[in-house]
Amino acid sequence: MTRGTTVTGGRPATTGVIPGRWALSVGNPGTQPPAGFQWTPLSDLARLESGHTPSRRVLEYWNGDIPWIGIRDATEHHGRRIHSTRESITEAGIRNSSARLLPADTVCLSRTASVGYVVTAAVPMATSQDFVNWVCGPGLVARYLHYLLMAEQDSIRRFAHGTTHQTVYFPEAKAFWVCIPPLSEQRAIAEVLGGLDDKIEVNDRTRCSGVDLLRTLFRGLSAPALAQVAEGDPLPIGWRLDRLESVLGVLETGSRPRGGVSGYSEGVPSLGAESVLGLARYDFSKTKYVPLQYFKEMRRGIVQDRDVLLYKDGGRPGEFEPHVSLLGEGFPFPQFCINEHVYRLRAAAPLSQEFLFFWLSSDPVLEEMRRRGTGVAIPGLNSTAVKDLPIALPPNGVIEKFSAVAEPLVSLALKSSKESRALAQLRDALLPKLLTGALRVHDAESLVVEEAV
Repeated sequence: MTRGTTVTGGRPATTGVIPGRWALSVGNPGTQPPAGFQWTPLSDLARLESGHTPSRRVLEYWNGDIPWIGIRDATEHHGRRIHSTRESITEAGIRNSSARLLPADTVCLSRTASVGYVVTAAVPMATSQDFVNWVCGPGLVARYLHYLLMAEQDSIRRFAHGTTHQTVYFPEAKAFWVCIPPLSEQRAIAEVLGGLDDKIEVNDRTRCSGVDLLRTLFRGLSAPALAQVAEGDPLPIGWRLDRLESVLGVLETGSRPRGGVSGYSEGVPSLGAESVLGLARYDFSKTKYVPLQYFKEMRRGIVQDRDVLLYKDGGRPGEFEPHVSLLGEGFPFPQFCINEHVYRLRAAAPLSQEFLFFWLSSDPVLEEMRRRGTGVAIPGLNSTAVKDLPIALPPNGVIEKFSAVAEPLVSLALKSSKESRALAQLRDALLPKLLTGALRVHDAESLVVEEAV
């Protein structure tokens, strides 16, 4: 059933063919579909919509009630239903720009800058021009399309063109073909995979609730001390201000083999700056590896239980956006290391790793890191600047009391994230098999039950 003419305008669909890996292609690939599946133009099943950015010079277009999906929302929520966004726009922003209010269940694919990230709108939303968006008709289950695009992320990146910035242009997006089963099987596959993602979302809520509670407790405990960093206010009685160097037992970066890590697809995982997102939050899609022998000979950068990891350098020229993480042993690998773009920090007694993490990830201290960040081409925080960061130390016993509460909640957050990673690995293993008919739904359900047990 044709869903109407695409409203993106511009050039017509390309007539070329670029086969994907499993169930997506630019143009009709002409390959034999699995039994019960068929190749169909995606435009026959869903309406393609573009996005737009209202003028940032007009304040009345921004900070409204309409969630607006940008690239950072997609990279941070890849593979998820997205309920809220970093930025929002107003009705006036919609009326006075090419932005469109898209319905809930619109499937959004990032097409430029960071190509191939997939989110589905949980509520009506708009997107930037960095996305191609599909509003599914009655012949296509939105969640099934969501998973199909996730599985074909590498193919989508191959569909992109450009020397400076890779982009999937609209002529290619208009020419997408998908290989899909009947509607009933789409729903069944989406339910199996969705069940795993629903559990991951529950785990994430558990993690976030614990972390939010600890942040609230920490702010209540150290608000006057943090105000001293932000405003220069006097410290509370019994507190003292010092340099971070005075309470650190370890401050080091990692390393990587000469020639880089691009040639290694296995070995010991090595986390880079792009992976560090927060407490128990990492982007493992970017994980690189170092050879086992290299790892055995490393003298620094080997991650241990409860290490605090700090984003050292990288990102956009002229901008430094620090991130701090706290990692638990065995999550998600039995052993791993960091590269030269990440700091590993261990506190000296009596300071605990939990207190160190929440201090470094507090807003005033992060702002201080931004201020101290240097470098134009590759902005970052050198070791001298890290050592010189302020830290306010409370009276005896305060750290121990905070850590006694924080330790079990941090352990729960790490456990939830570890389980989510295992579920995501199972989902990613099932995805191509279900989308190609190599595994049928009832067999996949058995595997999910076994994993749950």
